Amino acid sequence: MLKVDIQKALSHFEIDVSFKVENKIVVLFGASGSGKTTILNCISGIDKPDKGKILLNNETLFEEKKIFIPIQHRKIGHLFQDYALFPHMTVWKNIAYGMKTEKLAKDLMTELSISHLKDQYPHAISGGEKQRVAIARALATEPKLLLLDEPFSALDDDTRTKSQKELLRLHELWQIPIIMVTHSHAEAKKLGDEILYVKEGKLQDNKIEKNPPIYQ
Repeated sequence: MLKVDIQKALSHFEIDVSFKVENKIVVLFGASGSGKTTILNCISGIDKPDKGKILLNNETLFEEKKIFIPIQHRKIGHLFQDYALFPHMTVWKNIAYGMKTEKLAKDLMTELSISHLKDQYPHAISGGEKQRVAIARALATEPKLLLLDEPFSALDDDTRTKSQKELLRLHELWQIPIIMVTHSHAEAKKLGDEILYVKEGKLQDNKIEKNPPIYQ
């Protein structure tokens, strides 16, 4: 279980959120610039909150003025919006970077149907293939939590639908908490076991929003 209770001052508002995530897919939903990505970055260790506490499976990752576990020791998989693959590395070397075991990395490539791409470089593969490589790379670290920052926004409709189904299937297999950022209401409803509506760094009514506003 992930427990987040943090505050962080930004230029126009303050992030101030408190929530828990069990082995579910939780969606952070809201308009662009509402603080969703910053919340993810604080959880992963890219950003440091000003105050509060973050716990993952009872291990404290952050506590104000006491604890700040570095990103590489948090056991968190983080999939960025642009996938952030290493352009000078092959698909296999991207996935093997940070892997726990070679067998798991190869099994993930098989599971995601990208084994045939192992010697290709990121510039030579499609957007959907890049996304699957990025997911395989994140899961190869055997994370206790997976963070996804608008993972399907750059995909065409058909590839997006297939990728959404793949995410649901992987969640069934791995049974770890997943937090996903999106500003698509339809995607939030389709994928989220819970939806947290973020507005200017805060959760609306500090609870799950059943019918959040629709953003185009």
